[in-house]
Amino acid sequence: MTWDKAACESFIKTLKYEEVYCTEHRDLADSRARIGGFLEKIYNQKRLHAALGYLPPAEFERGPPAQTNKEAATRHLSL
Repeated sequence: MTWDKAACESFIKTLKYEEVYCTEHRDLADSRARIGGFLEKIYNQKRLHAALGYLPPAEFERGPPAQTNKEAATRHLSL
């Protein structure tokens, strides 16, 4: 059985290059707080993920965006 570790490896690389290597941590508690903040505020809320259709995970989990009235009207006219 083959395990595909690409997603995990990509995540670890992103975490290292965008948070760990760019920030000077005072101690273990500071590291945990900053990494937790990065995951919640940047990685899950803002950073686009190719595997999720170039959406942040939080937006992807909310589901498809609601239609605007203009989009709904255009779709209705074309039917």
